[in-house]
Amino acid sequence: MTMRVAVIGAGAAGLCALRHLSTRQPKFQAVCFEQNSRLGGTWIYTDKTGVDDHGLPIHSSMYRNLKTNLPKEVMAFPDFPFRKDLPSFVRHEDMLEYLESYATSFDLLKYIKFSTTVNSVNPLKSPDKVTWQVTYKDLVNSDVSPVTETFDAVMVCNGHYSVPLIPNIPGLDNFRGKVMHSHDYRYPSEFEGQRVACLGAAASGQDISVDVSTAAKQVYMCHRKPSLQTYLPDNLEQKPGIKKVKEHSVVFENDEEVEVDALMFCTGYRFCFPFLSPECHVSTENERITPLYKHIIHTKYTSLSLIGILKTICPFPNFHNQVLFVISALDGTMNLPDCEEMEADTAKDFHSRLERGMPERYAHHMGTLQWRYNDEIADLAGFERIPPVVEELYDTVHITRVKDIVHYKSVNYKLTGPNTYETINEEKVKT
Repeated sequence: MTMRVAVIGAGAAGLCALRHLSTRQPKFQAVCFEQNSRLGGTWIYTDKTGVDDHGLPIHSSMYRNLKTNLPKEVMAFPDFPFRKDLPSFVRHEDMLEYLESYATSFDLLKYIKFSTTVNSVNPLKSPDKVTWQVTYKDLVNSDVSPVTETFDAVMVCNGHYSVPLIPNIPGLDNFRGKVMHSHDYRYPSEFEGQRVACLGAAASGQDISVDVSTAAKQVYMCHRKPSLQTYLPDNLEQKPGIKKVKEHSVVFENDEEVEVDALMFCTGYRFCFPFLSPECHVSTENERITPLYKHIIHTKYTSLSLIGILKTICPFPNFHNQVLFVISALDGTMNLPDCEEMEADTAKDFHSRLERGMPERYAHHMGTLQWRYNDEIADLAGFERIPPVVEELYDTVHITRVKDIVHYKSVNYKLTGPNTYETINEEKVKT
């Protein structure tokens, strides 16, 4: 019996889902819905901000000078390497080309409905199973009515870098300068000669602060972390978090006040699944999505899965593992625990994070936890683990980055085996 699977989104996670579903025909018949006119998701760069030609919010958060903060040697899907002639840290154009090459190699374009938005996903319960009504609309032919089809399973792959999370800071409404979230940042010349406060110092906050500093007069990288022990440009200074905002200045949490012309929020993104009906019973309270077994499969409706919601990870290998995990559950290769057991496992994972001192909103943050997690879902579903060299190189890059967030992307690496790699031109990094 063929299972019809709806895949929502044709970014990296959606393409990975399509590739593995399509190679398991006739067991699965996949249809992918993509709001954009091309594949690539967040890797599609555009100068535009705000809304697109269809009046929908711009999805991509790419900026013009962006390079990956992980090397291609660990970024790649496990069985589809990048071109060897590329440097380790590639530009967003190279990432998009890689995804296009991936789609072409596995003949995926024929499964994708481009310029199509999903309006709703709704479960239909019968005594023996749950199916899914997916209603979608063609964005190009606006006169055409929405279409509803029934699927046996839904894989949500719509990403989580498109809906800005902006903190509520006292006085923000009174600020006379430019206010922007990093989602809308495109190039440093927007801040030529200005004094800019960038709030947030996770990976993108660090990279954007450095990028802005190439044109700005002064950049303040504001955060609550311990002071970063890294080389910084002369006009980039670390400051505490922002306590409040005045008309022409910001006040830090140590009560120091500085005048600024612009305020940039590098504060992350919200999970957003507007197409999931209330009947799906998916909650995103305080950036924790429930009820998900292993951060992927709905514990009550196991034919509904969310791929790629984890944060602070090596993304493409993780997508690969999650997709294979879902497929193993759908085709019966892996027997899932019952609902009660899955929810107990989910609660255990969440409480272990709280015991580590992680805030509730870090329910899906991984970092060093990702490697044990990747191995666990691979073992449960019975597929091959990610090679150990990926973790080794990932950790090496983290150490290099901590020393020098300005120059660490000038280093190149070469994988020499499942457990080994070589480092090239490391001397460029300042210590």
